[in-house]
Amino acid sequence: MADVHSKETRSYNMSRIRSKDTKPEMLVRKFLHKNGFRYRLHVKNMPGKPDIVLPKYKTVIFIHGCFWHGHEGCKYYVVPKTRTEWWLNKIGTNIANDAHSEAFLKANTWNIIKIWECELKKTSLENTLQNLLISLHKISQ
Repeated sequence: MADVHSKETRSYNMSRIRSKDTKPEMLVRKFLHKNGFRYRLHVKNMPGKPDIVLPKYKTVIFIHGCFWHGHEGCKYYVVPKTRTEWWLNKIGTNIANDAHSEAFLKANTWNIIKIWECELKKTSLENTLQNLLISLHKISQ
C-alpha cells in the first residue's frame, strides 16, 4: 500500500518527532524536581541513553513512547498499514535494544524504572507519578 502523504509531507511529519524533551518526559521531570529529586538527562555513556538518571539512587528512568517501543496491548501501539514490514523491523530493533540496555544496567546493579507514554495520560497520570514516588522511596531505603 502506498503512503497516504507525499514524500515532503511525510519527511516534515517525521522531523517533528522528538527524541528528547517530549511532553511525557517533561511531566516526569517536573514532578521529580518538585519532589526534591535531582537528576541527569540523557547520559550518553550509559546503555540506552536513559531519559532520566538519578545517580544518588543508582536508578534510571526510561520514558517509552508506546508506538516506538512496541507497547503490547496498548491502544497507542498500532502497526501502520503502509510499509508494515519496515515498521515492524524498526520497532523490533527498538525493543531488542531496550532489552540489551536493561540487561546491561541490571548486571551493573542499576535500578530501572520504565514508564510508558499511555501511563502519563490524564486518566492515569496521578497514579503513575505516585507509584514512581513510592518506587524511589523504596529504592532509597
